[in-house]
Amino acid sequence: MSVPVSVEPSPEQPPRRRGLQTLRTQAAAVPRAWLPGAVGYACLLIGLVDIASAVFPKLRHTKVHTFAGQLPGGTTTLAAAGTLMVGLLLVLLAHALRRRKRRAWRVVCVLLPVGAALHILRWHQIGPAVVSLVLFAVMLVHRREFYAKADPRTRWRAAVNLVVMGTISVLLGLLIVSTRTKYEIGHPGVFERLEHVGYGLFGFEGPVDYTSGRMSELVAYLLGGMGLITALTTAYLALRPEKPKPELTAEDEEKVRGLLDRHGERDSLGYFALRRDKSVLFSPSGKAAISYRVISGVMLASGDPVGDVEAWPGAIKVFMAEAREHAWVPAVVGCSEVGGEVWTREAGLDALELGDEAIVDTGAFSLSGRAMRNVRQMVKRIERNGYSCQVRKVADLTQEEKYRIADAAARWRGTDTERGFSMALGRFGDPLDDDCVVVTAHKAPEEGEGGDDLKAVLHFVPWGPDGISLELMRRDRAADPGLNELLIVAALQAVPAMGIRRVSLNFAMFRSALARGERIGAGPVLRAWRGLLVFLSRWFQIESLYKFNAKFQPEWEPRFLVFPNNRDLPRIGFAVMQAEAFITLGMPRFGRKKQRQGLMPAPRPEVTEAA
Repeated sequence: MSVPVSVEPSPEQPPRRRGLQTLRTQAAAVPRAWLPGAVGYACLLIGLVDIASAVFPKLRHTKVHTFAGQLPGGTTTLAAAGTLMVGLLLVLLAHALRRRKRRAWRVVCVLLPVGAALHILRWHQIGPAVVSLVLFAVMLVHRREFYAKADPRTRWRAAVNLVVMGTISVLLGLLIVSTRTKYEIGHPGVFERLEHVGYGLFGFEGPVDYTSGRMSELVAYLLGGMGLITALTTAYLALRPEKPKPELTAEDEEKVRGLLDRHGERDSLGYFALRRDKSVLFSPSGKAAISYRVISGVMLASGDPVGDVEAWPGAIKVFMAEAREHAWVPAVVGCSEVGGEVWTREAGLDALELGDEAIVDTGAFSLSGRAMRNVRQMVKRIERNGYSCQVRKVADLTQEEKYRIADAAARWRGTDTERGFSMALGRFGDPLDDDCVVVTAHKAPEEGEGGDDLKAVLHFVPWGPDGISLELMRRDRAADPGLNELLIVAALQAVPAMGIRRVSLNFAMFRSALARGERIGAGPVLRAWRGLLVFLSRWFQIESLYKFNAKFQPEWEPRFLVFPNNRDLPRIGFAVMQAEAFITLGMPRFGRKKQRQGLMPAPRPEVTEAA
């Protein structure tokens, strides 16, 4: 399917857009895209050599090492400690160099000549000094390769740095102490050496004594240097100005809502661009927007761009320029076939089919017929057990009912973190979301039993003027099976009276592979792929979600992952898992109150004033 898309006119671009366009031109003109990776790995290798030469005494003995005695002992001891500190910093900065970070380039350009001077001063192994100077010259010549800005960080990384660097420092310190046994007085045990390392990292003398005062000073300087590196890097991460987190501002949200009012029917995932933990970029004319979040160096967008399809190329160009400016990996998860075609054509990316979205036409839906017999029987059985459903707009709920539903949904959640990114809104009951549809299942408590009659909830977000998209599905784990089927059937039967003719249900990952693999005549490769998906379904809802959606006889709309290169897929997959909260690297949340606030956020100040 070919979609003609014209680039929107932009007679006068804002200064920031012109800067991004200039940066994109400069980045495209760089002839050696492989060079930052090579420089990063060379930096890592030099750092490891520096660490090894400082930790292991035998590596420092060369033909010219005999002349080291002509230098003052304190000078050579400080040089050895400085070499260790330079090596640690080079190892820490190697990954940032591979990602073209400008700040890392500046620091490494200082560390390399310093490290070379320390090697020469110490008179051991001239080779590492020469290699450091050669790499320093290469970095100066190709300085335009390192243009990327620093990534936004959060304060919890300071705590992570303290734990990681502290562990590395203890292990390296233990190795330093253990490789100098011939200079030790007595036979200290492992615990005494650990105690000596602990004191040394803080700059104090430990219980291990040495026969040589110079060796005692060397160990003290090495341990103190590692402790200083740990303290400085942790303090830098904790005290530096805080970077802004991904946030949809009130002004941006108003613009995105305006685009959804005019073009929201194009994509069932368009409303999820209003998640307030996403940032948003607009095309130069403001007729299209892309919402995204940066996770582990991946600039991850979801769904199609919001707005006029003719303005999509402008928004995509701004998105790609922003990714290049920070050396982020651009990726899009869950875009439609039309969106994938535009992304691949305009940005030069590749696409991979992820699965299919189940869409039900409410006008054609019916429980009659043999194909719907299982659903029909399940719904009737659950109704006989005393369950009933209510289908309402969120605007029709009282504030007490909103909190009640949000609190129940938080209790029924099986994880500590609210999951979802591409197909989840992450809140419930906000005054700006009054057009959302909520379906609740109720069952009166039996005589002599207490508790709430609320047993399950579905939450749908608007999809243009005549559609809704499923955002949340939760139920009491103690409720009878079949409750989700009852909720969906109740929604499909009730929403036509609200003017809704399209309902988007869950996304079924790798649906086509599962469907083709179970057919007669499927080849061995397809059957093996289906077998792997069925095996993975023990931990992820792959097959079960596909079979659940298939009960309602939906139309299947494919969804795609857009990415630059195959080598980026593992990194993008890890970022997607983080975005969907299947992998959580941040600090855990404690208490149900915070969990409920994730669904019931405080309204924006301007909304409260208007009310």
